[in-house]
Amino acid sequence: MLRFRPVSALLAVVFALLGAAPASATSEGHGYLALGDSVAFGTSLCVPKDPTQCVGYPEHAAHMLNIEDVNASCPGEASGGFISLTGTDNVCRPYRAAFPLHVRYSTSQLDFAVSFLRSNPRTRLVTINIGANDLFVLQKTCARMPDPNACFAQGFPGLLQSLADNLAVMYGAIRAAGFSGLLIGLTYYVLNFADPTAVSVIGAINQVVDSVTRNFGGFVASGFDAFQQASASFGGDAVLAGLVIPGDIHPTAAGQTLLAQTVVNTILSTCPAASAKGCLNRSS
Repeated sequence: MLRFRPVSALLAVVFALLGAAPASATSEGHGYLALGDSVAFGTSLCVPKDPTQCVGYPEHAAHMLNIEDVNASCPGEASGGFISLTGTDNVCRPYRAAFPLHVRYSTSQLDFAVSFLRSNPRTRLVTINIGANDLFVLQKTCARMPDPNACFAQGFPGLLQSLADNLAVMYGAIRAAGFSGLLIGLTYYVLNFADPTAVSVIGAINQVVDSVTRNFGGFVASGFDAFQQASASFGGDAVLAGLVIPGDIHPTAAGQTLLAQTVVNTILSTCPAASAKGCLNRSS
């Protein structure tokens, strides 16, 4: 049986290498659509009222690839809310009501993605990280119950099935919109890889992301593996390794950069003989 842990002890997400700068003015149009939650958004690295200061892994990856990114992510986005404005949400909808996102839209994130891809058929890369806030919603619900551990153990299998179903809807809609480029799902990291409960819970969520992404012809960038390797010399502690903000669950600038390099490395793995930019061109 899974032991119930506070939200702060269970989760976060991942990517790796360069510095924090948006794509250059000479980059080639909007070749990259980024989707997801607070990790993609760059939460905790900026003042919420100015999203231009929020630099997540998509901005780092776009800089590495010298393409422009359109970052439609929303802090607190759960997979149900990603699909519908009436779906299960953590704090995305309240956040959108109070603060601007990187991109303005009044629809669900999925509806925006479909509209964008139809209007921009030369988009070559879509990345997505989603699922952490599904976990947070379950944790919040169980925290109010007489036996949080039993509640979590009972509810977690349903969470995994719901996430799988929702991912299938997302990917199906993205492919139906005509997108035939590289689709990359980013998996989550944990705050401390020496915590077996966190590793088990996040590992199960990551397995769902991995399986469904591959079913739709996508590739998986393992933020989990990247953070685990980078934290190894710190006893598995991603905070001590400088990848996660102390007292937070979000990546530092170094953590965001690592996630970005993981995405770029995944792109390179699709055609090892070419450059990452060349791989994207071949996928379009």
